Formats: sequence, C-alpha cells, structure tokens
Amino acid sequence: MISPRLEHDHTVDAISARLSEPPRVSYVRDWVYGGIDGAVTTFAIVAGVVGAELSARVILILGLANLLADGFSMAAGNYSGTKAEVDDYRRLREIERNHIALVPDGEREEIRQILRGKGLEGEVLEQAVAAITSNEERWISTMLTEEYGLTPVQRSPMRAALSTFAAFFVCGAVPLMPFLLGVAHPFIVSSAMTAVVFVGIGSGKSRWSLAPWWLSGIETLAIGAGAATVAYVIGVLLKSVV
Repeated sequence: MISPRLEHDHTVDAISARLSEPPRVSYVRDWVYGGIDGAVTTFAIVAGVVGAELSARVILILGLANLLADGFSMAAGNYSGTKAEVDDYRRLREIERNHIALVPDGEREEIRQILRGKGLEGEVLEQAVAAITSNEERWISTMLTEEYGLTPVQRSPMRAALSTFAAFFVCGAVPLMPFLLGVAHPFIVSSAMTAVVFVGIGSGKSRWSLAPWWLSGIETLAIGAGAATVAYVIGVLLKSVV
C-alpha cells in the first residue's frame, strides 16, 4: 500500500521553522478572476462581432478598448474592495483596543468564553486566558479572529489590483492575436487559443482545490464557452435587426 504524500515534514525542527515564517498572502483569486474575465469578455466581443459579420478592424478596436478599459475597471474595483476589507480590519482592531482599555474585565470574559467553547476548563482555562490577555496585540488578534472571523493576514490592495489587471490583459489578449497577426481563419484559431487559455486557467487553479486538473479545466472551459455562445447568438440576432 502506497502511503499518501505529505505536503511538509513534521519533525520538531521542521515545524518550528515553518511556524516561524510570516503568514503567506495569496493572490490566486485575483489572478484567476482577472484571467477568466479577461478571456471571457474579450472572446465574447470577438464572437459577437463575428456573429454580426463585422470587420476584423472592429474586433481589434473593441477588443483593445475592452482590454484597457474593462481591465482597468476590474483592477480599480478590486483595489477598492480589498482596501475596504483592510480599512474594516483596522477599524475593528481599534474598536477592540479601545474596549480593552475601557472594559478589560469584559474583554477578558469574552476570551474566557471563547476558550471555554473550545473545550478548556478549570485551571487550564484560566491559565490560557491569562497568557492571551498578558499581551495586548495577541489579545486583539485573538478577538479579531475568534469574534469577527477575520484572518490575521491582510492582502495588499495594490497587489490585488495589479494581479487582476495583469491576468486580465494577458489572457484577454489571446483571442485578439489571430486577428492582429492576420492568420487564416482567425475566428477558428481564436476559439482554439481561447479554449486552451480556459483549460489552462482551470487546470492551474486545481492546485488549490481537491478537484482533478482535467475537471477544473473543463469547468472553466464550459464557463467561457457559454459566455461566447451567448455573445455570438446576440451578434447574429442584432445583425438581422439592425
């Protein structure tokens, strides 16, 4: 029987070294979000324009405008949303600091009830309460995590925004490349290249999930294909109406 692979060692030294490192901040969500949206929206434009039987020049104009305008809009929205989370974290931190200063016994009782809910009792409980509340920063961090459910690590709004924009621009540029390079049958080539992007994004994000890479890739491809199909049908309908 083959034993399952462990992601890290569990020796005393290995555990000590791992826990001494600062918590990692992940921007995977921003890359995946930006990449999928960039590929979807740009290819949707391509499919809609092709469905309406407009020129490749229109595709390039609308596609490039989408890369810059929509990419910047998504990055700005992600920046504002992430900054709002950081601001709220700081606000709640100051609230807890103020409460500790004004009603320390009440805040100490909150810690006691939180730990009691985790199964601590008697002298062990009181020792744990004393240990946590002996350091104000540790006390505040514990309250933020246990009372408000906040993570101890905050993401950088600027890095989140740049990650979203970079992924949006890179993945969103793929559907336009065949038209920009003037290859034969550009829509077919664009469709194939965009499908590869969708599968690549889905397969890549499977590293952070329990889903197999091929299932995650197919799921992301289905999302992109659905959006492109809707855009193409709308383009065909508008061609017959306008």
